[in-house]
Amino acid sequence: MKIVIAGSAKLQNEINKWVEYWNNQKNCSVLNYPKEILAEDEEKMYPKVHKKFFEDIAEADILFVANEDKKGITGYIGAETFAELSYGLILKTIYKKDIKLILAKRPSKEVACYDEIVLWEKFGWIDEIIN
Repeated sequence: MKIVIAGSAKLQNEINKWVEYWNNQKNCSVLNYPKEILAEDEEKMYPKVHKKFFEDIAEADILFVANEDKKGITGYIGAETFAELSYGLILKTIYKKDIKLILAKRPSKEVACYDEIVLWEKFGWIDEIIN
């Protein structure tokens, strides 16, 4: 199974644990995951990195959202991660791609997209929430 891990690039320790988990314990092939871009490289790297990330989501069997706690918010999902999750949902619902959408945690009500996540889970569009 091919997997893309989405989440905050600022949480590299947590992301690295998930990469190891999916590669070693779940025997998946991690195609892509968040990597921090240095501020001085952002203008040059950001468009290329994000284009490749979305291309890899389109190739994946699983889009896993590593929504770890951040800024004191449980199950944090930022704008970019929500955009990636939305893209996975579009692939699944509009283009009938067989892609599983999995979240690490149930986000708290403080997360801006909380209501959408609850609704998507209700509709069966979110395949699993691990914790």
